[in-house]
Amino acid sequence: MVAVRNVVLLFLCITVVAPIVLYTDRFGTFQPPSDKQEFIEDVAAFTFSTADTGRLNLLPQETSTALKEPIGVVYTENSTKTNNLPQDLKFAESREHVSARVLSTAEEEDRTQKENPIKQVTDGVKQGNQSSPLEKAVATGENENGEDAIDVDDSDGKLVKSVQASYNASKSMERQPTETTSKTSNKGPILTEMDKQNDPTPQDARVRQLKDQLIRARVYLSLPAIKNNPHLTRELRARVKEVQRTLGDASKDSELPRNANERMKSMEQTLAKAGQVQDDCAALVKKLRAMLHSTEEQLRVHKKQTLFLTQLTAKTLPKGLHCLPLRLTTEYYSLNSSEQQFPHQEKLDDPKLYHYAIFSDNILATAVVVNSTVAHAKDASKHVFHIVTDRLNYAAMRMWFLVNPPGKATIQVQNIEEFTWLNSSYSPVLKQLGSQSMIDYYFKAHRATSDSNLKFRNPKYLSILNHLRFYLPEIFPKLNKVLFLDDDIVVQKDLTGLWSINLKGNVNGAVETCGESFHRFDRYLNFSHPLIAKNFDPRACGWAYGMNIFDLVEWKRQKITEVYHNWQKLNHDRQLWKLGTLPPGLITFWKRTFPLNRNWHVLGLGYNPNVNQRDIDRAAVIHYNGNLKPWLEISIPKYRGYWSKHVDYDHVYLRECNINP
Repeated sequence: MVAVRNVVLLFLCITVVAPIVLYTDRFGTFQPPSDKQEFIEDVAAFTFSTADTGRLNLLPQETSTALKEPIGVVYTENSTKTNNLPQDLKFAESREHVSARVLSTAEEEDRTQKENPIKQVTDGVKQGNQSSPLEKAVATGENENGEDAIDVDDSDGKLVKSVQASYNASKSMERQPTETTSKTSNKGPILTEMDKQNDPTPQDARVRQLKDQLIRARVYLSLPAIKNNPHLTRELRARVKEVQRTLGDASKDSELPRNANERMKSMEQTLAKAGQVQDDCAALVKKLRAMLHSTEEQLRVHKKQTLFLTQLTAKTLPKGLHCLPLRLTTEYYSLNSSEQQFPHQEKLDDPKLYHYAIFSDNILATAVVVNSTVAHAKDASKHVFHIVTDRLNYAAMRMWFLVNPPGKATIQVQNIEEFTWLNSSYSPVLKQLGSQSMIDYYFKAHRATSDSNLKFRNPKYLSILNHLRFYLPEIFPKLNKVLFLDDDIVVQKDLTGLWSINLKGNVNGAVETCGESFHRFDRYLNFSHPLIAKNFDPRACGWAYGMNIFDLVEWKRQKITEVYHNWQKLNHDRQLWKLGTLPPGLITFWKRTFPLNRNWHVLGLGYNPNVNQRDIDRAAVIHYNGNLKPWLEISIPKYRGYWSKHVDYDHVYLRECNINP
C-alpha cells in the first residue's frame, strides 16, 4: 500500500509541478500592475500607438495581430462570456473596446466630413444666415402699456440643426449598446448619480431623430436615382409609414411605443442602402438646400398669419359677450323710469369717500373689477364706482348693476355722449380721430396688408373712452382724489390705503415698470425727433396704466390737461409717437409721477405665463395687460381662475348667452 501511495504522489507532483516549471520564465517577465488604471494603460498600449501629432490612431491590422497579448490574461472572443472574469479584468476589457470604437468613429467622421452632403448644406446655410439673417420672432401684439402679448418662437435654422443632428444621432445609436455594456456589470450600472445629473440627453432625443429620419427619407424619395430603384422606393415608403405611425402625436421619448428603437434601426438601415444607391452628392445638396429655403419662406408667412390672427382673436368680441348687452338692453327699456335709478346718489360728489373711475364698454369685465374691489373692501359703503361707457352699452351696463348691485357700494353709470364739453374743438385727439388721414389709416385695405405694426391698427385707439383718462378733473370736478382702474384687472386686497399715500406734490401715483429694457421711454417715444430728444431722457423709467391714484387738486394747479393738449397738437402727424395713451401719458406726467410700491400692481398676466407666483399672491391688483384677456379662450389657463371666481356663471343672463368659464 505504501508503494502504491508513493507512486500516486509522484504522478501528482509531475502533473502539478511540471506546468509551473514550464511557464516559470513567463511569470518572471510579467509584472502585475500597481493599480487598475495602470493595467488599462498597459492593455491599451498593446493595441494603440501615439502618432507624432499627439493623436491616437489605430494600428494597421498586421501590426495589431503581430503583437502578443498580455501574459497571464485570457480574452474570450465572445463578449457575452465575460461574467466569470474578475471585475477588474472585465472593466479593463470594456474600456479597451470603448476606446477602440471611439477612435474608429473619430476617424470615420473625419473621412465622411468631406463626403457628407447634409453637412455641406448645413454649413452653407449657416454661412448664408450670417450674411443675411432671417427676421427675428415677431411679437404678435402689444397693449397700450407696451407689453408684448404673444411671442412667436423664432424657428429659423431648426431644420438645419435637425438634419445635421440626424447623422450624429444615428452614430450615437450605433455606439449606445457598446457604451451601455461597458458601463454595466453583473452587479448593475457603474454610472454614478453625478453622471446621471450631468447627462445632457434631452427628453425628446428619439422623437427628433425619428423626425429627422423622415426628412432624409423624403429627400431620397425625390431623387432620380432612388426613383429608378422600385424595390428601394417601396422599402423607403414602407419605412416612412412605420415611422409616422410610431411618432403619432408623441412629443417626448416616454410617449413613444416600445418598438420605436426597432423602427428607428430599420429606417437607418434603409437610409444607408439609399445612401449607397445615391452617389451624386451634388443632387442631394441641391435638394436639401431647396427644402431649407422653402421652409424659411413658409416660416415667414406663418409668422405674419400668426400676428394677424392673434390680433383678430384678441380684439374680436366673443359671441356670448355680444349677446349679453343685447339681452340686458332689452330688459332695461322694459323698466319704468323709477326702476332705472341707482340708490345712494348723494354720495357721488362726497370727497371723503373712496372714488373709482372705470371707463369701459365690456360689461362682464367691469363687473369683475367692481365685484373684486368690493369683496376685499373693509367698508363697502364708503366706496363709489364711477363707470363711463359708450352709447351702445349704456343701457346694458346700467341694467347689469341694477340687477346685480355690488353690496353696499355706490354705482354711477354715465354715457360718454352726454359729455357735451368733450368735442373736437376742445380735444385735439378727437379732432385727429375724425380726420381723413386717420380714417384712411384704419380702413384702407392696402394699408392693412402693408403695415407691419398691426397693434397700432387696434380699434381701441379710435375710441374716446381710451383717452378719457386725461379729463378726470372735468368729469369729477368736486373730487380731490380718484383711483383709475382698467377693466382688465382683478383686485385682491383692500385699496383704501392708496388714498393716504403722500404723492409729494406729484399728480400721478403709479408702479414703475423699468425692470426690463423695453419699459423705458425710448420704447415708446421717437427720440430721433428733436422735440423728444430735447425734453426727455430715453433711459427714464416707464410706469403702468391700469391702477393709478390721481391727485385732482394738483392736476388742476399744474394744468395737466393743457399740457396733454399741447403735446397732442405737436403730434398731429404722429411723428413724436404712434398711437395709444401710454406715450402721451409718459410725456404729460413727466416728472409728475410718484412711484408706488410694486406690490400694489403686478402686470403681465395677459401675455407672460411666467409671472412670479409670489408676486401674484402679494399683489393688491393683478393686471391682464396684453392680448390674452381672461374672458377670451386664448387666455393663459393658470391665470384664468383669479378672474373667473368673481363671475357668477349660474346667472340667468350668462346661461342664456351661453357664457361659460
